[in-house]
Amino acid sequence: MRWVFLRGLTRESRHWGTLPAQWEAAGLGRPLLPDLPGNGALSAQPAPWHVSGMVTAVRRQLTAAGVTGPYRVLAMSLGAMAATEWASAYPEEVGGLVLVNTSMRPFCTPAQRLRPRNWGKLLSLAPRWHDRTYCERTIHAITCARTDSLASDLAHWQSIAADAPVSRQAALAQLLAAARYCAPVDRPRCPVLLLACAADRLVSPACSARIAQAWDVPLLTHHWAGHDLPHDDPQWLCDAVARAGSGFG
Repeated sequence: MRWVFLRGLTRESRHWGTLPAQWEAAGLGRPLLPDLPGNGALSAQPAPWHVSGMVTAVRRQLTAAGVTGPYRVLAMSLGAMAATEWASAYPEEVGGLVLVNTSMRPFCTPAQRLRPRNWGKLLSLAPRWHDRTYCERTIHAITCARTDSLASDLAHWQSIAADAPVSRQAALAQLLAAARYCAPVDRPRCPVLLLACAADRLVSPACSARIAQAWDVPLLTHHWAGHDLPHDDPQWLCDAVARAGSGFG
């Protein structure tokens, strides 16, 4: 089964950084990297206001690329909500889910899904959305624990934003879609693995714990990485999935 990677809010395939190459080097295959509408290759498209519309767009991209399922899906944050909806709506297409630092109703409270200490910082992005130096630096501070590559990260992220700018409308639509999404109470039919980061400053790791408990699926916790686990420790992520195997524990 091919792996499909899905990123989160306002992020695109290039924000995976070195993870795809390390994933392939770990023997997990070359992942497919579709974007959510409004981001990356689809930055010119309006972002849907519901997660189900994101699933439709991902499926269309894979069909256009001439690849067929079933797929295993690695997804984080908003992308993990889309992956969960995909597995629920089209169970024959999804053979496994690895969900990273996500949160979903009805399992998590609003304060767990978006830590209150970041509300002011995130609100400050809206009036300065086109100031990508400010926005990318703020996003980095909220989502990343590793700062040794800060200068190169910011330069790369600003280059991505200049090449494929995400509109305010897309950012708002994705945020509201995430806030409104309500996952099925019953676990997906496929194997599921939850990954959480204890130092996540954006989303409480309690969200992943509650989902894992409700669905009775395994949860692995990284003890120092932030919300953007693929940035902070991509090798740990590869190793965790490789060790879990096809049945995810």
